[in-house]
Amino acid sequence: MLYKYSYQSELGKITLLANDHGLLGTWFEKQANYGGRFDLDNVQSVTHHQSTIIDQAIKWLDAYFKKQPFETVDFQLMPQGTAFQQDVWSELQKIPFGEMITIDQLVERIKARQTKGQGTANEMIGAINSNPIAIIIPSHRVLVSSNQAGDQLAANHLGQVLREFERS
Repeated sequence: MLYKYSYQSELGKITLLANDHGLLGTWFEKQANYGGRFDLDNVQSVTHHQSTIIDQAIKWLDAYFKKQPFETVDFQLMPQGTAFQQDVWSELQKIPFGEMITIDQLVERIKARQTKGQGTANEMIGAINSNPIAIIIPSHRVLVSSNQAGDQLAANHLGQVLREFERS
């Protein structure tokens, strides 16, 4: 069963999507990949007490927006994507709150683990742009210089807002 919940944050409405096993997505209302591979219009909304995963995601988001320290996610994240995307998303989760890395640093981190192809900056940007679990998998903590392809990340309004929020 799928569970959808609308979380109101100080930065806007975030739609949470979970099943009985984990969190499948968190999307801001006007996010480019809103809903990802899911047809959110055909998923019934629930109250947060109807899903343990939704409850845990709400607690995580509450702590995030209060800027309370948290080290780990205590619930299963289940973003849908390729093995390469999963690897990139896993690496993004290692970037601490308020810190940033460059796309080149991300490429180096991933390159060390890849056995088939090493992942170019453009491939990393593709994985970042398709991240279905915004904030919790912190794509906004990766910076792209203006001379690199994929400048949309550097200019991404949501990313800028989240980086400013974490720095304030």
